[in-house]
Amino acid sequence: GAIGTVVNLPPGARTTTTDSSTKFMAPAAVGTTVTGESTALHRGRTTMVWQTLIHNEAGKLCAVVTQTQLVMTDR
Repeated sequence: GAIGTVVNLPPGARTTTTDSSTKFMAPAAVGTTVTGESTALHRGRTTMVWQTLIHNEAGKLCAVVTQTQLVMTDR
């Protein structure tokens, strides 16, 4: 979520996380690979909200992370 925000920031702006929530649904075995995909739920002028879905090697949903990023500008 933070990386998605940084990529979408206007020139000269910065970001910080104001809220992050993780819900765990299933395990991923030690030594296996997990995959994450972030989607913007909101890309506003002052905040951005991202949802990241984490899947294990079998494709099962392991976790959902919802994150709010504050967009800070010098204006």
